[in-house]
Amino acid sequence: MSQLWWYVARASGIIAWALLTASVLWGLMLSTKVRPPRVRPAWTLDLHRFLGGVATIFTGLHLTSIFLDSYVHFGPADFLVPFASSWKPAAVAFGVLALYLLIAVEATSLAKRRLPHRVWRRVHFLSMPLFAVATLHFVTAGTDAHGMLVLSGVLGATLLVIAMIAIRVRQAVAATATPARKLVAASR
Repeated sequence: MSQLWWYVARASGIIAWALLTASVLWGLMLSTKVRPPRVRPAWTLDLHRFLGGVATIFTGLHLTSIFLDSYVHFGPADFLVPFASSWKPAAVAFGVLALYLLIAVEATSLAKRRLPHRVWRRVHFLSMPLFAVATLHFVTAGTDAHGMLVLSGVLGATLLVIAMIAIRVRQAVAATATPARKLVAASR
């Protein structure tokens, strides 16, 4: 029983990262319109929102279980101030930054109807650095992140997110291209 919270912290951290990754991928599927056949955008949006919310819940469970664990003593400053932790300060700082980015993205998503679309959109773009920082936290702080299976999964998911971001950027550039540029591109 003495290691229960340690196991809960490890499991909830892995699950939180996996849910965050899935939410980012579903969000990119929405914005790029690259999704499986016959999958409706409304369903994709609902799943994206659900995954983000559940990722937030598992992040809360991750933090709570670390606080309750007796192996590494974390106080409020360790959770809220980057580099305040004496245990792997850089790795924990990535987690603190990821927490702040997650709060910003989730809070503005919940308040989306009350915010100007431009504000929500700019804050929502923080999902990309959130994914990057959360991945760095997982790989540097996670005690389970050094196995070949986990590293392969992280690498595969990261490459998939990067590919989807590349598609999204390419679409954005194409949408802002001038008519002359579009003619030149079409003639190639």
